[in-house]
Amino acid sequence: MKVFDAAAVHAALPWPYLIKAFSQAHRGAMPVSDVVVQNDPAGGGNQFITLPGWVPGGPVAVKMVGVFQGNEQLTPPQPNVQGLVAMFDGATGAPLLVADGAAMTARKTAGDSALAASLLARNDAEVLLVVGAGALAPHFAAAHMAARPSLKRVLIWNRTALKAEAVADGLRSENVDAKAVADIDTAVAQADVITCVTMSDRTLVRGALLKPGTHLDLVGAYMTSLRETDDEALARARIFVDTRRGMESTGDLGPALASGVVSGDAIAGDHFELAQAKAKGRQSADEITIFKNVGGAHLDVFTAIALNNAA
Repeated sequence: MKVFDAAAVHAALPWPYLIKAFSQAHRGAMPVSDVVVQNDPAGGGNQFITLPGWVPGGPVAVKMVGVFQGNEQLTPPQPNVQGLVAMFDGATGAPLLVADGAAMTARKTAGDSALAASLLARNDAEVLLVVGAGALAPHFAAAHMAARPSLKRVLIWNRTALKAEAVADGLRSENVDAKAVADIDTAVAQADVITCVTMSDRTLVRGALLKPGTHLDLVGAYMTSLRETDDEALARARIFVDTRRGMESTGDLGPALASGVVSGDAIAGDHFELAQAKAKGRQSADEITIFKNVGGAHLDVFTAIALNNAA
């Protein structure tokens, strides 16, 4: 059985390799998957989540992950989301690998959005705006730059300016032209690609400010009480998802579907349809595209397969 710590996961799954692996995986069938959520019996809002998935005729992968929102305030800080991913042989049940869950989640989530950017963002996009400065922000910046090598400049916005500056400093240390910005509205109007990785419960990216040709990646609003953009953005854009399964329960898109601002028929495609040429991606340079990163256990399976194949 192979064992991967966080560093080994990141080293084995460079963004170009993972984006290609995800594209190939979506040409096949959707794995059978489930989600089991357990709330902290002592109260406090923490959760432990188990996500099993099984590829027809292929392996089984299970992500076991805790979501503990106060971890970043600990001394020393820990990721809010951490755990393990295990993969098993689908024919015998034999364990094949176990890997650091936080690293696998970072690669899975950012790789998912990067695949969308590779299909939907303009080929000549130059300015990337990262909204949010948490642990995932550097991964999303790197993943999008791998998906669209034309991106030359990265802007970082966060409600806490010092955190945005820290992320920008880290990117600059890797020779990325990055800077923290104070005014999100100005940054939105400049950006060609925007990725939102926050826990916001209110609109951050205003649709009226999106310039023609923008690609907007919505990640952080994983439940309907959270919000990263507004209905105007959704109404102006062609909307894509990684999977339609569970999209009604996400922020941004879920409430818009429930209120009728967006109809189910308005979803232009998902990753499976795009990979299998059953849906068309970007159709013009001026088109605004939105990708809602819904997530799911099938992506954990795909990431585990990519890791197993890489090692």
